[in-house]
Amino acid sequence: MKQLKIAASTPLCQLQDAGRFGVRHLGVTQGGALDWVAMHWANWLLGNPLGAPVVEVALGGFCVIAEQDCVLALTGADLDARVDDQPLAPWRSFALAKGQRLSLSQPKQGVRAYLAAPGGFLGEDVLGSCATVVREGLGGIDGQGSALGKGQLLAFAGAAATLREVPQALRPRYVHKPVLDLVMGAQIGDFSGTSLFEAFNRAWTLDSRADRMGIRLLGPQLVYQGAPMISEGIALGAVQVPPDGQPIVLLNDRQTIGGYPRLGALTPLALAQLAQCLPGAAVRFRAVVQDEAWREQQCYLERWL
Repeated sequence: MKQLKIAASTPLCQLQDAGRFGVRHLGVTQGGALDWVAMHWANWLLGNPLGAPVVEVALGGFCVIAEQDCVLALTGADLDARVDDQPLAPWRSFALAKGQRLSLSQPKQGVRAYLAAPGGFLGEDVLGSCATVVREGLGGIDGQGSALGKGQLLAFAGAAATLREVPQALRPRYVHKPVLDLVMGAQIGDFSGTSLFEAFNRAWTLDSRADRMGIRLLGPQLVYQGAPMISEGIALGAVQVPPDGQPIVLLNDRQTIGGYPRLGALTPLALAQLAQCLPGAAVRFRAVVQDEAWREQQCYLERWL
């Protein structure tokens, strides 16, 4: 078994995996990596199962020191990663010698970076996953839902992998003002015509009021004209519209039910894009049907695999 000692961390640095499923009837949310594409690539670089536990680092402020020689992988946002004083570009696996320091300081492009280790980092499984959900006190290293902290040890037991990079053509592009595909939902026809036009033809600004539960968007006020709703299950990526008319995109740590009307839900690929957008960034919606969204994701996975 090998270990990394955490020399610096923030509450936004957490152990995540693919999330926990089959437990929403218990009122337990899924958790898991917000950018599943970057997480999968990090694990792919090391030959791990694609949903193996990784460290999700949002906005930087994270540093580890190798307790033994090891091979790690880094994908996702460019957070000015450095091995000691040498720059390290993401989307590759790399060697870290005993005593060397890996630091991720601040965003240069994107928001969330993913650090993987051979075999996946070891955490306490709770309800089938070690994904950290702070609000519910689940997952993480100790199973209590705590973020990673200074002085803790990140352990892993997999064999060292061959050094390699993600092909340039397959790396996601974190673009300015991304267009996010939205699968239209059951209440889409209950919004005013003007609201629907503006929803898909105006830019939305990401509010600073954002966390792993959801991201509030600022823009034109959307007006719902339908009947009051009874609370129902909420899908990942649901775009709900509260009474103030400002949409909220619900993410991995969302509540399990809700009663606000919804425009629909973002596709998985759109969610991965959104996870890499800073507060203040502008995004646009593009309406798609479910079959179209499914085909797009299958095409991406086929290119990958």
